[in-house]
Amino acid sequence: MDTNEQTIQEKLNDVLAANTEWVKFGRDGSGTRLDLIGADLTGANLTGANLTDANLHGSTLHNATLAGADLSKANLIGSSLTGANLTGADLAEANLSNARLNNADLTGISGLLPNG
Repeated sequence: MDTNEQTIQEKLNDVLAANTEWVKFGRDGSGTRLDLIGADLTGANLTGANLTDANLHGSTLHNATLAGADLSKANLIGSSLTGANLTGADLAEANLSNARLNNADLTGISGLLPNG
């Protein structure tokens, strides 16, 4: 990982931590909701990230690693997750309208389909 990629990952880790605080403390105190509308997160490592309620509308997540991530209630409208690794991700109540999931690994995801 070069210095620029490391800096980007560090910044991403900071905003992820702020989102975790926002979710943890009832959205009325510390932290900030993750808002990455239209962000280019190609190849990002978001393994196990807490992306609950995150706004990723129109984001590009090509070949991103979201294995084990919590994407519950996330806004992924129009996002491109082509080739993304979503193994074991929680997608409960996530909005995937018009999202592109070509060649995405959806092994073991939960919450995407309503229970029978």
